[in-house]
Amino acid sequence: MSGHRLIAGGVATLLTGGVARRAMRRESAAEAAYPPQGKILDVGGVPVHAVVRGTGPDLVMIHGASGNLREFTFDLISRLQDRYRCIAFDRPGLGYTGRPDPAYAAAWTSRAETPEEQAALLARAYAQIGAGPPIVLGHSFGGTVALAWALDHPARALVLLAAAAMEWEGGLGPLYAVTASAPGGALAVPVLTATVTDAQLGDITRRIFDPDPVPAGYEAHIGAPLTLRRASLRANARQVNGLKPHIIRMQARYPGLTLPIEWVHGDADTIVPAQIHAHPFRARVPHTSLTMLDGVGHMPHHARTEAVIAAIDRAAAAAT
Repeated sequence: MSGHRLIAGGVATLLTGGVARRAMRRESAAEAAYPPQGKILDVGGVPVHAVVRGTGPDLVMIHGASGNLREFTFDLISRLQDRYRCIAFDRPGLGYTGRPDPAYAAAWTSRAETPEEQAALLARAYAQIGAGPPIVLGHSFGGTVALAWALDHPARALVLLAAAAMEWEGGLGPLYAVTASAPGGALAVPVLTATVTDAQLGDITRRIFDPDPVPAGYEAHIGAPLTLRRASLRANARQVNGLKPHIIRMQARYPGLTLPIEWVHGDADTIVPAQIHAHPFRARVPHTSLTMLDGVGHMPHHARTEAVIAAIDRAAAAAT
């Protein structure tokens, strides 16, 4: 379903004046169904949600857009925690992590955290619980934040999964443009919170995984309704819609990266295409070890988990 149709489908509800009440009910239900799985750290007054499991070298895990740290607690952490101390964070404005600047949360604005600001907040959170520079893993938008971490903060190695790293042509479509705008954040976002159905969320999830199947139990675990909360929708839309200029600024610094880098990408990924991101990045940073997965889409850590685990092990070995 297109962004325009999603918004138009809620206009009648908006006109009744019941949007805010229904949105609040849905937000409360989402938080009751999907509570925090870990600890809430206080980072200079900003809450940061972190799950810490396992023993071994520290492995920081950063999720992508429209997500939360449940992306990794679904099954990846359980397959790594026997030899890594896995530390998964909710990114700013998503899951149960707050925002470093209160102005970013206002409805009538389009401002959002840069990847560098996100990395700085998570690095400060990690400093409270970590033991030396970590291996940093990032998926999709989380890969951008992982790169910002490596550019500005200590890290032993990088593991990038279908990461957004390079400039692309064009925009990201009308839904992001509307919901990232100041009026859209105030008016359209509550309509989406109140009216998007579980079936529509399922359709979105299947499109993200395409052409790979959604793993059994994933939708029940991931907590997609958390992203439908008004504050999270605004944060996600603004961060994604405003990403390109930050990418352009960051990519000029990539040749200075000297730490081990493992990159895993599916050649059927149409959300963050490898030919736009993975291959041009490797041309700039030739020591990057790039693993291309035949027929795999945007979720390699679910579609080909063993290949991702092997990349993490190679990064750890190279860092040692």
